[in-house]
This record gives sequence, C-alpha cells and structure tokens, in this order.
Amino acid sequence: MDRFFYRLLRFNYTARQWLTRRFSRAGLGVLIGLIVCAIIGMDTNQSLSYQVYTLLMALLTVAIVATLFSRYRFSATRTLPRFGTIGTPLKYRLVLRNRTRKQQRGWKLLDSVADSFPSLKEYQRIAHRRVNWRVRRRQWLMLLTQRQQAIAAAVELPPLPANRDVEVMGEVMPLRRGLLRFKAVTVACPDPLGLFNACVTQALPQSVLILPKRYQLPTIQLPGARRYQSGGLALASSVGDSEEFRGLREYRPGDPPRKIHWKSWAKVDKPIVKEEQEEYFVRHALILDTFQSETYSELLEEGVAIASSLACEIQTQESLLDLMFVGLEAHRFTVGRGLGQTERMLELLASVVPCQDQPFESMMPAIQSRLALLSGCICILLAWDEARQALVEQLQRCGIPTLILVITDQQGLPNTPDLERFQNSQSSLHVLKLGQIQQGLGQL
Repeated sequence: MDRFFYRLLRFNYTARQWLTRRFSRAGLGVLIGLIVCAIIGMDTNQSLSYQVYTLLMALLTVAIVATLFSRYRFSATRTLPRFGTIGTPLKYRLVLRNRTRKQQRGWKLLDSVADSFPSLKEYQRIAHRRVNWRVRRRQWLMLLTQRQQAIAAAVELPPLPANRDVEVMGEVMPLRRGLLRFKAVTVACPDPLGLFNACVTQALPQSVLILPKRYQLPTIQLPGARRYQSGGLALASSVGDSEEFRGLREYRPGDPPRKIHWKSWAKVDKPIVKEEQEEYFVRHALILDTFQSETYSELLEEGVAIASSLACEIQTQESLLDLMFVGLEAHRFTVGRGLGQTERMLELLASVVPCQDQPFESMMPAIQSRLALLSGCICILLAWDEARQALVEQLQRCGIPTLILVITDQQGLPNTPDLERFQNSQSSLHVLKLGQIQQGLGQL
C-alpha cells in the first residue's frame, strides 16, 4: 500500500506541474468551468449547463488540436554566475535562437531545476509514524517545502525574429543552500486562442553553488592576545605560524637544518643560516555544531547562516580564522593573512551536512589540539547539553575568550539554572530563537 499511495502522491505532483505548464490562466479557467458544468449538468432535463459544457469542450479541443500541428524549434544557451545566495534572486543570461522561418510572438520561457520530490523511504518514514493523520499530512507538506530547491518564474519573451539570437535575463529564487542543478529549458508556445501551450524542451544541464543566507551583524570585537606559534607563514594555514626574515649569519651549533641558506653556503664555502624573527598574531576559531539525529533541521540551517555571516564580517587582514566542523568527516579551513579566501569558506559552508552517526565528543580532540594557538573562539551550538557545556568550560580553563551562540526553537534554555558562570570577562553566552535570529544577532 505504501508504494500505491506514494505513486498516487507522485502522480498528483506531476499532474499539477503539467497543468500549470500546459494551460494558461485563461485555459485553467476554462478547464475548471468545464469540470463544474460536467458536475451540475449531468441531468440535461433539469439544467442547461450542458450547453456551456459543450462550448467549453469545443474551445479546449480546438486549442489542443491547434498545438499538435504546430512546429516550433529553438535553441538556447545559459550563462550562470559562479555563486548564488539563499533569498537573493539569481539572475543569469539566456540566449535563444528562433529556428523557424517566421517571427514568433507570445512565447514564454520556463527553466527546469532538478526534481526534488521526496523518495519512497522518506514517505514511509512519515507514513509509519504513530500520530494523527493531520500531523502526518503537515509533515509531508513540510518535507515537500524543504526539498524545493528554488522557484523559477516564467519569463515573457520578446518577439523572436526568424533565425536570430535574442538575449533575455532569467531569474530563479534559491531556497536551499548547496548545488542547484538546472536540467532543461522549455519554451511554451500558446495556441491561437491563448488557452493551451505547446511545449518544446531542450536539455540544458548546468549547476550553480548556492551559498547560505547571511545576516546583518554589528561590529564584533573578539578579545584575545596575540599568540606565539613556531613555523613559517607558508605553514600558517595548517598551524597558524608566521616568521619575518631578518638576514643571514654564520651557522651556530643547534641551528635547525631547515634554516640553512644553501646558495650562500655555496658562495662562501661555509654554513650560512637565515635569521628570522618570530611574529605574533591573533588566531580565532569558529566552531560550528553539526551534530543532530535528523537529516534536515532549521537549527542547523540557521547555524550555517550565522557562521557564514561571521566569516564575512570578521576582519582577517591581520589575523587568522579557523572554521571547524564535522560532517561526513572532520573539516578545518583557515582564512586570513592571505592564506585563504572567505569565498572558499562560504563554498565549504554551503556543502555542510549533519553529523548523525557520531556524538559531539568526537569533535573534542581536533579542538584540543588547537587550544595553545587560539586567541579567541566563537561557538555556534545547536543544543546546550553536558557535552557542549564541557567544551565551553575547557575553553574557559585555558583562558580563551569565548562567544557562545546557542540556537533553539524554545524560549530560553531549559534546565540550566547556572548560566551565570558562562557570563563573565572570558565568555559571553547568547540564546538565539528560531524566527528571531536577526534580532538576537543585533544585540551582540
């Protein structure tokens, strides 16, 4: 039975898409009128609505038959930008060529993105829950909304001369981060009555990366002193180090071999080493909590959006910023001081997936190995349990100033009477409620 109902839902979804693509607004009005007249005009002795039914049926028949004898041909190319952002219209260039022998008017362009209909397993997961059918229906509709990647509006095309190229601007509204896949371009050509469209489709697979949405943030001054770290600037992306070259001198016992200047040794025929001055600078960590049991949650999406906002706002010309999170594997990416681009960090955040098979404690070793290098830390947490509190306490014990952002769908944090110990000169805790994230961030 699961397969039957799933296929029924899938058929309903496909039929709705077909109707909205094939029928114009006037055509949908005629179709609805046809159905109403068919219902109320079943008894022809008591109603004359069958006459209206006959007229509407004739109109639709003529419109549909007219499109069957039409021969429309076109070609299209699409030029996408490198990135898009959730909630910001993504505009791109389309070049269409009318390959018929006469000018065409009234065409509409419809861009198709990859099918996002839920799978059978996702349907079964909802159908087998022991809850009221209204709750299951609401969960199914919510899943359909979550799976929708973007909204692509129809583009009204200008008159298309025969065998000529015309450039138009397409637009979609991205709704989800990650890779947005386009699959085809369809041109809807109306019949002479303007009721039914002949649709000509050209496969045009392309993709664009959709970055997380970003919030407006106040100026955030992260406290923390400069830390000494051994190594060179070339290694700063992995260990956060920088040294400044001062000059050359003769070799002294105990100098590391990596500092030998081989060209100078060859010239003067004795060991020469590079003398360098250690440089101290600020390094902050941005820890993103991705640990949850669900495949999708608004908490994680908001966490990614906040992390993206912070990555764009924090000034990294004279400091380093380490992004740390766990998805299918542990990730750490460093930006700042010319070592990495914020753009690349946003790409990484756009691809974040939840970690469902490991506890939060699995992230601790990666963080502990960096504690001696950190000047400050920002923690974006999806819950406030003992494991996450233990992380903050360890940062406090190491004297690392910490900004704690806890995202919740409740008002405040339950069962936490001792929040005051996380509000001091070394740490600051803020609770961000779903639906009020921007207001909460504005108070930082």
